[in-house]
Amino acid sequence: MTAQMKRIAINVGGGYVAGLNAVITGVVLAANELGWEVVGIRDGFDGLLAPERYPDGGLLKLTAQMVQNLSAGGGAILGDATRTDPFRVRQVNAENMVEEVDRSSDLIAKTAAEQIDAVISVVGPQALSILFRLHRQGLRTVGVPTSVENDVAATQLSFGFNSALSFAVDMLERVRQAAQSAQKIGVVEVLGEHAGWLALQAGIAVCADAVLIPEIPYDLQHVAAKLREKLKAGRASGLVIVAEGALPQDGRQTVGEAAAPDSLKALLSPRATGEGGSHVIERSGHAAQTVALQLQRLTDQATYPLVLGPLVKGGPPTAVDRQLGLAYGAGAVRALNEDKSGVMVAFQPPDLKFVPLAEAINKVRTVPDNSVFVQIARSLGISLGEGEVKS
Repeated sequence: MTAQMKRIAINVGGGYVAGLNAVITGVVLAANELGWEVVGIRDGFDGLLAPERYPDGGLLKLTAQMVQNLSAGGGAILGDATRTDPFRVRQVNAENMVEEVDRSSDLIAKTAAEQIDAVISVVGPQALSILFRLHRQGLRTVGVPTSVENDVAATQLSFGFNSALSFAVDMLERVRQAAQSAQKIGVVEVLGEHAGWLALQAGIAVCADAVLIPEIPYDLQHVAAKLREKLKAGRASGLVIVAEGALPQDGRQTVGEAAAPDSLKALLSPRATGEGGSHVIERSGHAAQTVALQLQRLTDQATYPLVLGPLVKGGPPTAVDRQLGLAYGAGAVRALNEDKSGVMVAFQPPDLKFVPLAEAINKVRTVPDNSVFVQIARSLGISLGEGEVKS
């Protein structure tokens, strides 16, 4: 099969993260060494499914000369497709109604029509499942994992995480300085709906007073006690980092009187959880506001909530992500050259390995209780909201 490989495609099937162009560069340069042609599919698979949207066509020819002049810190040259699912494409039918249609067969047919022998997709955890289904329908494919939350299973370091971590640490240090100046407690929410890697590692880097993550249900009484100790010692400020998916031990996240139930708003919200308030439709900021309000009541100290959210996805990539992106791109080409398909390139130090997509989907890489980062946080006296932990 590899002897017949002549033309491969690359697309980005997840949201933007810093340095995506480094992955594209890695693919093109490695493919060029093998004499393969590379084309980029615009906006996920939209370039194939709806080429009429693009004046120059839905495919972009990628050459070694082009990518060598491509800035690793610039915007994604191919765009991305955070919402496009080939199995559920929205379109208007004859009755002028919006409906979802399975166009996966069309996609595979169009891939063959364009003489594309294989597709390398840079995707996040959710899109990996789509890639797996397309592979089962006959698409020859390799996945490159990207996640600023580092929650992709089967790999220890997803592309984009290191850049997000670096930016988060920089912003948290600024928050610390502002909190010290204002003599308040800063409560900063970072990305991490199911996994607390970003919150935990950033919190350790800035020696936060407390870090709350989804894996460890918290009790704010313990966090407040830690803050009161430092207040008595003469320090009138604090820094608490909370992952957006962190929950208290009782499993309920409320913001006091502000969270009065509103059944109509909850009904209309596509992401409703049954809670009312201003965060029913968009959950960003809910965790920070909840924790800040309760800590203010428990400590009698002024708090202010802040949200980093998707801000950490932008900016230039770190040196680690530049190298990792190039390695992931080249690794994906190597997988195809070794006649592998339906796999994800996984960084398992010190090696890049090829893991079957079936082992990476429908799973989340969470922080284990015995993680070295959890141990470090406890050793530094950073509260995880769990009370005293005896060794």
